[in-house]
Amino acid sequence: MVVTNKVAMQSDLQIIEHYVKNADDIDSLHIEVPQLPQSKSYLKIIGIPYFPHDNSQDHLTSSDVENIIKQNQIFDNVVFASKP
Repeated sequence: MVVTNKVAMQSDLQIIEHYVKNADDIDSLHIEVPQLPQSKSYLKIIGIPYFPHDNSQDHLTSSDVENIIKQNQIFDNVVFASKP
């Protein structure tokens, strides 16, 4: 494990991987590929009206919900785990 007080970049990980693979006293077959920490969060959306307008007979579709979410910048890096 490598600990740093700076934000690591992918190029930093490549430098570390190259160094470890070329070290003589380390068995490179037992070394995992370096990667940046990742986390997953889940968001359950509830309370969306079934009809887009009070007097409308058309119901919302999953593509409508997806388009609305894509228009909001706080969801720029969101990946859908299942179909809305």
